[in-house]
Amino acid sequence: MSWTEWATTQLDELARAQRLRRTVAFDCDGPEGQVNGRAVISFASNDYLGLSSAPEVRAAAHNAIDRFGTGALASRLVVGTRSLHDELEAALAAWKSSARALAFNSGYAANLGVLTTLATADTTVFSDALNHASIIDGCRLARARTCVYRHCDVEHLESLLAQTDGRKLVVTETVFSMDGDCAPLDQIAAACRRHNALLVLDEAHDVFGVSKDAFVDVEVIRVGTLSKTLGSLGGFVAGPTALIDLMINRARTFIFTTGLSPADTAAAKAALQICDSARGEALRTELRRWIEMIAPAHPTPIVPVILGADGAAVAASERLLAQGIYVPAIRPPTVPMGTARLRITLSARHNLAMVSRLKEALDTKSTEIA
Repeated sequence: MSWTEWATTQLDELARAQRLRRTVAFDCDGPEGQVNGRAVISFASNDYLGLSSAPEVRAAAHNAIDRFGTGALASRLVVGTRSLHDELEAALAAWKSSARALAFNSGYAANLGVLTTLATADTTVFSDALNHASIIDGCRLARARTCVYRHCDVEHLESLLAQTDGRKLVVTETVFSMDGDCAPLDQIAAACRRHNALLVLDEAHDVFGVSKDAFVDVEVIRVGTLSKTLGSLGGFVAGPTALIDLMINRARTFIFTTGLSPADTAAAKAALQICDSARGEALRTELRRWIEMIAPAHPTPIVPVILGADGAAVAASERLLAQGIYVPAIRPPTVPMGTARLRITLSARHNLAMVSRLKEALDTKSTEIA
């Protein structure tokens, strides 16, 4: 069998299981745009505060291109670092109440960089069962011993920590990307404190922020993205100086790639200035308003509608699309078997009319979707 024939059989299997995926062009500026020539409102973006379209963010990207060109031209340890990178990293460190920060080309690369640098052969990693693929892959690449604890089950985590000697690293998302639920950080931090474990937090989807009060007397690494709350592109790691310096020297996903582009770096810096201001707080208040309309008391802008069967999720997504509402169907392997779902994400860029339209569509289809 040729490689092409093998690939075709794999694709056929995916199609039969209703898991064949294709890219969908969404031509937009904000939540309104076109999908296959159809006008739609998107409830699929991770641009939670709508900062990708903020005039100051756009202007910062344009100005960076005018000053530095379109690319970083080399890896960060050669000639790929600009003053913009240093400025962004200083701002990120302050934002996360950390000594230092380091920018990566994506959140995925940041997680891989952290885990492959810090999870050495004498380390045991304790990872939440529903952690993101980048964390799972980071654990595999690190080749450290990995123990998976039940989702958000601190009692299970504590028992695993108590049974383990040597260096320990606990890694969890703070907001889980497919369920929109939150890790019990106070309890996890307390377990790390008792067992002298390093705590690695993936805050990629944590638009409302994490209180630093939970981390007293705990060594913590904070991983984030520049592409969600900040509406740009890239990732970062914030933490103690020695650990950041070690990543500069050993994180392969930082060392062996061209640096983050000037435009993305400048855009992220400008977005952070908005995010960490009264205007940013107003945007978060607006976002909470839309969350309350769709899922009262839900803690995050990620709202899952779990349907179970892959076909049911695809059909529900298609019914909404026919009404001009784009909510993607999420299927295995992105989520566990039997938990295919609609994944609704809300943004401060949505308005009352848009969210009301979504709510009406969900209510109308409640017997079919809920």
